[in-house]
Amino acid sequence: MDKQWEQMTADEKQEAQFQKLLSPKDPEGNDVKFESPAAEATYKANLTRIKDAIQMKKKPDRVPVVIFPSMFPYYFAGITPREAMYDYDKCVAAFKKYMLEYQPDMHIGASAPGPGRFFELVDYKLYAWPGHGVADEHCYQCIEKEYMKPEEYDLLLMDPSFYFRNFYLPRVYGALQGFTMLPPFTGILEMYGVAFNFIPFGLPPVQETFKKLFEAGAEALKWAGAMGGCDAELRAKGFPNILGGYTKAPYDVIGDTLRGTRGIMMDMYRQPDKLLEALERLVPIMIAMGINSMKQTGNPLIFIPLHKGADGFLSDAQFQKFYWPTLKQVIVGLIEGGCIPFIALEGKWTTRLEVIQDIPRGKTLWMIDQSDIQKVKATLGRNACLAGNVPSSLLRLGTPQEIRDYCKHLIDTVAQDGGFILANGAFFDEAKPENVKAMVDFGKEYGVYK
Repeated sequence: MDKQWEQMTADEKQEAQFQKLLSPKDPEGNDVKFESPAAEATYKANLTRIKDAIQMKKKPDRVPVVIFPSMFPYYFAGITPREAMYDYDKCVAAFKKYMLEYQPDMHIGASAPGPGRFFELVDYKLYAWPGHGVADEHCYQCIEKEYMKPEEYDLLLMDPSFYFRNFYLPRVYGALQGFTMLPPFTGILEMYGVAFNFIPFGLPPVQETFKKLFEAGAEALKWAGAMGGCDAELRAKGFPNILGGYTKAPYDVIGDTLRGTRGIMMDMYRQPDKLLEALERLVPIMIAMGINSMKQTGNPLIFIPLHKGADGFLSDAQFQKFYWPTLKQVIVGLIEGGCIPFIALEGKWTTRLEVIQDIPRGKTLWMIDQSDIQKVKATLGRNACLAGNVPSSLLRLGTPQEIRDYCKHLIDTVAQDGGFILANGAFFDEAKPENVKAMVDFGKEYGVYK
């Protein structure tokens, strides 16, 4: 099967992925049982509608309508983000209530809150979360620092896995301090002296680290089981989830959580060659991350949030030198591997649009936040399906009529040739329930293709 898969074109791989989704199997390989023939018909219609939009077919039955929430489902159900993070049953029940109320054409699962106890077990330092630096009723927040030192590029380049295990991970996971004592596995070669490499595994700090890992792994497995069960229940009711995982732009890997915003900006001037070499080194790692997630979940949509490529972070020249070349390689590599890159243009993108439109047609989905979506349609939208861009501020502060007016303008100006999904433009926590309802209901009613 692997050999046959590798011989397929990107078009054939994408089509094969969708066909597997349209005829879903349970873990034992049996046909999935839907709650009713109507639920099965709804599932297949929803999925086909999304498929036609991504592949930029001009005449699906109507514009797909999707909600991309963060903590909104849990506020809607009357629980706090902390409860959603620590009580998986409550998390799943809240998400199902939200889905059955709004009934978008697809969802991306109940995993946004994440497993709170897991974060405690590993002593996670990269984020503050409800009950750990953030109030129970608020969302988690990233704590940006320089977790990679400027002189450590050579270590990263030599062996990324060794660098992450021995340097980066112990800095952001307090429970993994024992990893700093482990040798590179590449030194475990022949019989003479090989036992010396295993001495660290007998040391109490290393053994304690692995004990914590086993406990954290069991908690992560428990959480994943709850999330998977939620997906299965919603699928049986007719609501597909095709999100398979995520990966990142190489620049954002370094700029978000390794060097930080300030660090990577300094590196562009002080050691640009090292930075460029590291970006290239990360390309196959990020491609493999997405493809392996797709293989594990069976879902082809791979999310790529773009954090530091928006207007204001880089000049156009810097964007074209440091950001776009390796991101494009990741996008193309994912497509060739059978994935559908789902890329979020977070913030405002204006001067980059002519550059990023250079991608294979009908193979990607882009979430549009604050950018002028008409300009996006005229550039990137020539080759890519767009999702967006109902503002979070309008969902929170507007009226249902203002929502309907905004959605009407989007459908009239962006959706007429296909390749468009009506959705919010950024992940949101708080919104008026009636506004979210207005977006979905109006989109389904007005977005019918003639």
